[in-house]
Amino acid sequence: MAHIQSGLKTAALMLKGRMPGQLVIQITDRCNATCPQCGMRKTSKFDRTRLTNDQLKEIIDAAGEKGFQAISFTGGEPMLLRKDLPELIRHTGKAGIPYIRTGTNGFFFAGHDKPDFKDKVKAIADELADTPLRNFWISLDSSVPHIHEQMRGFNGVVRGMEKALPIFHDAGLFPSVNLGLNRNVAHITRGLASPSKEDLAAPEASPFYRAFAQGFADFYRKVINMGFTIANACYPMSMEDSADKEDLDAVYAAASADRVVCFTGTEKALLFKALSDTIPKFRSKIRIFSPLAGLHTLYTVYSGKNADTPYGCRGGIDFFYLNCTDGNTYPCGYRGADNLGPFPDLNVNAIDPKGYCLACDWECFRDPTELGGPFMEAFSSPWHLAARMAKDPGYGACWLKDLKYYKACDFFNGRRPPRPTALEKFL
Repeated sequence: MAHIQSGLKTAALMLKGRMPGQLVIQITDRCNATCPQCGMRKTSKFDRTRLTNDQLKEIIDAAGEKGFQAISFTGGEPMLLRKDLPELIRHTGKAGIPYIRTGTNGFFFAGHDKPDFKDKVKAIADELADTPLRNFWISLDSSVPHIHEQMRGFNGVVRGMEKALPIFHDAGLFPSVNLGLNRNVAHITRGLASPSKEDLAAPEASPFYRAFAQGFADFYRKVINMGFTIANACYPMSMEDSADKEDLDAVYAAASADRVVCFTGTEKALLFKALSDTIPKFRSKIRIFSPLAGLHTLYTVYSGKNADTPYGCRGGIDFFYLNCTDGNTYPCGYRGADNLGPFPDLNVNAIDPKGYCLACDWECFRDPTELGGPFMEAFSSPWHLAARMAKDPGYGACWLKDLKYYKACDFFNGRRPPRPTALEKFL
């Protein structure tokens, strides 16, 4: 019944040109990892801070009152606030918000050979499972354990994840592996020469494309063997290569200028195509959140082949980012010049629902926009939707496949195990 009510509420919103509200809350910028792809790594020198529980509860209550459907608690490293997270997650559930997410860099999976390892992990898994948390992500940067561990600064953490996953599953929580797209995804993707625009004429022949297609396949095989049942990919920002970079002034310090996560427009086109072409080969084996429709759009944009204006991003319209440093709201973590002030004071209904942004590729907001865009356009401009699908039938085919696949994946409910018989249809 709750699922039906949620669907009816979503349909009513889309009739009005809106999408279910999503709020990403940076609860702290403290971190204990050394990731080169993030400005919040522990070696970065700046004053660290966090939002207090009282501040967070006020924000959560306001989100519930505004009808938001999803809250993600991010960092820094959220699990450094482990003693507070269960209370905050329960408060979110009581506020009527059904989609609650948080995650970790996995630091507590180190020391897997210590006698108290399983007890420590079980305590954490039980704490999280005893809340309405829906999804818990674990970051993994590479299919090669020592590369990931070198990037993060946690020795032995990959083997620790393998040992921990059955414990989480027994507790009723099925974590998602979160891959931030980078040049170290696999051995074969490291040290590649940058492709030229001529490579876009025949992308499958490009050494860059072939290496990443193989690298993504290696990654999915690795995480399946480790025991993960859900996977997601975070798209690289590379703001210095954005055509709209003058509109970006990152307030979310996860942005980085390190080459490991910086890609040119041509590299992005080949990267997104490689990922899009690889995902269907593994959809029957692991629930992969990354939508083919979103990747199709990103490829066509960066390759210069976009058949129609992308749906863009609903950041600052239906989706928002809340920064822990000043406690203020922003359209996303990368539009720091657009300070919207304290979230409880934000009048979401006064925001023009017709705008959109194409300045970055933050998948937290871009992916749901691409999935929901056709529904909203069906209500507001059905003839334009029909023309869009006719002009770019590849997009329509991807979108329909995504809808069927998401249903087979129980919409990536991290409290349920995968249904092999449902996924087998995607062989």
